[in-house]
Amino acid sequence: MKEKRGIILTGAIVGILSVLLVYFGNPKNMGVCIACFVRDIAGAVGLHRAGVVQYIRPEVIGIVLGAFIMAIASKEFETKGGSSPFIRFILGFIVMIGALMFLGCPLRMVLRLGGGDLNAILGLAGFAVGITVGIFFLNKGFSLKRNYKLNKFEGYLFPAVNVALLALLIAAPVFIFFSKEGPGASHAAIWISLAVGLVVGVLSQKTRLCMVGGIRDLILFKDTYLISGFISIFVFTTLGNLLLNFYNFGFANQPIAHTDGVWNFLGMVLVGWGSILLGGCPLRQLILSAEGNIDSVMAVLGMLVGAAFTHNFNLASSAKGPTFNGKVAVLIGFVIVLVISYVSIEKTSNVKIKGDVKVGAN
Repeated sequence: MKEKRGIILTGAIVGILSVLLVYFGNPKNMGVCIACFVRDIAGAVGLHRAGVVQYIRPEVIGIVLGAFIMAIASKEFETKGGSSPFIRFILGFIVMIGALMFLGCPLRMVLRLGGGDLNAILGLAGFAVGITVGIFFLNKGFSLKRNYKLNKFEGYLFPAVNVALLALLIAAPVFIFFSKEGPGASHAAIWISLAVGLVVGVLSQKTRLCMVGGIRDLILFKDTYLISGFISIFVFTTLGNLLLNFYNFGFANQPIAHTDGVWNFLGMVLVGWGSILLGGCPLRQLILSAEGNIDSVMAVLGMLVGAAFTHNFNLASSAKGPTFNGKVAVLIGFVIVLVISYVSIEKTSNVKIKGDVKVGAN
């Protein structure tokens, strides 16, 4: 039990801070959402022109810098890469398509549950199914090959890019886009969001918080360490929403959500399957990127480009529901992930690592 105290406390802090971000201006049930915030950043730098979702989110910057500082302090920073980088880019791209079908990453899924949004139950079910499918291929020998030690300087570039994004956010030059309405225009003050991100980054790096790893360890090893963090997020988010009168129980009239259960389910199946092949959920990919993992940087870049693609080609869902293009994209995503899962099987490989999500041998 003593071992779990840290991650339970982390979950409590993340849950409380997420609700406070809503109180200070973030969209409801979206205190922190990696998929949504990466999508907003893509819009802010002009990769898509959906005017309602354009803003450089300080939370993402804070998460990266907090994890980077923690990795340096704990001597866990190590620049490495070369483990099927383009496949990881494609998987990140596909994970984003699934997330924007559901309208949220795994973390926002839990925050939505904590806000009373019952549509997220179908998302959670789909997420678990996707992870289970991924585990099947892991047990068959799925591997994205080993990674290699790289020049340390390369590992510093991703945190440096985030510092540059912070500078652009503060300077607000004319070539950066900022939403005047919609979710992109709803945000807490920069320094509040940045501070919350720093705390989340530090704690997530320290505890290795990962929803994919939590469900994976629960299924394979009956280990509840990682999943206890997300249970804690749910509990404290629920309490915070009740206290601040944000709680809205039911399916209808939920903020930035739709009620199409089939596509909520299928979108998160795709997220779960793609994420376990990548080696972690979108939050975990950010943390690993901050630790110098260039393969995870490629996954994050895939998510960034995927977010732009979904809005440029009308794939993203809205409160009105999923689009036809989005449904087709999710189905194509399943085919691509299935092909990647199958062709990446190594007959002699059978890797199971408890406590984190690892794919292949290092």
